[in-house]
Amino acid sequence: MTGALGRRLLDAAGTALAVVCLVALLLRLVPGDPVEAMLGEGATAADRAALRQALGLDRPAAVQLAAYLAGLARLDLGRSLHGGRPVAELLAERLPATAELALAGWLVAVALAFPLGMAAALRRGSAWDRLATGFAACGISVPNFWLGPLLILAFSIGLGWFPVSGREAPGALVLPALTLGTALAAVLARMVRASLLEVLGEDYVRAARAKGLSEARVLWAHALRNALIPVTTVMGLQLGGLLAGAVITETVFAWPGVGLLLVDAIQRRDFPVVQGCVLLISLVYVAVNLLTDLVYLWADPRVRSGG
Repeated sequence: MTGALGRRLLDAAGTALAVVCLVALLLRLVPGDPVEAMLGEGATAADRAALRQALGLDRPAAVQLAAYLAGLARLDLGRSLHGGRPVAELLAERLPATAELALAGWLVAVALAFPLGMAAALRRGSAWDRLATGFAACGISVPNFWLGPLLILAFSIGLGWFPVSGREAPGALVLPALTLGTALAAVLARMVRASLLEVLGEDYVRAARAKGLSEARVLWAHALRNALIPVTTVMGLQLGGLLAGAVITETVFAWPGVGLLLVDAIQRRDFPVVQGCVLLISLVYVAVNLLTDLVYLWADPRVRSGG
């Protein structure tokens, strides 16, 4: 167990480092100059050269990357090219909003997926099964950048129930959470259905029924408990994936989180902020995957024993 944890931690550190290096390389290959974005087209060549030197952008890309990695070793994410504020401070301001949205989307997904998946498994071939399957197909195929504006048109502009954008107004979290959680709910509903159907055919479930236990007792005490092991793994992995989906959702709803900060930084070619956002997202994703692996090892003794 300790050895597996150590290997996963090393893999996590290597993955985060590779992501940072790749993003730093791609940022410098993408067309656009942060100096041009800051000064505009009317600036003189001398002004551009002076600002580029002041920001350290006149150095070779390898030197800039080495300096950034040296700063990371000191837990220094650098400063924003626009405004000069520390990147860590900007991320600390935006992270609570993203965490709130990700958690709300995850709760929406669980609240939708479990009733639909369980009803589909218990009434296989019925209208409930077809409803759950249709919802799963729609949820997986509809992208966030289309679903979000559709919900805005229906519930904000049409009915006036929820605000169009922002975070401060009452009910502002509802539509972004629905947008973010729908795709995950579709995946989880299919997983719950498939896992529960597999478990319901096992010998110990038939034995529980033969003992005269009620269907509710068989479902909750025997079938669902064992069916949740693979579902829990998917839930944990998808929770990390919600951060990637939050980038689009935050942009659509102007939600002041890390995703919106990342999009704004890309548009302004603010390299330190982009690298800080990507590093944070990758670390959270890797950490959630690691925690999910540990939960799976704890929940399933067969995995710990190698059986």
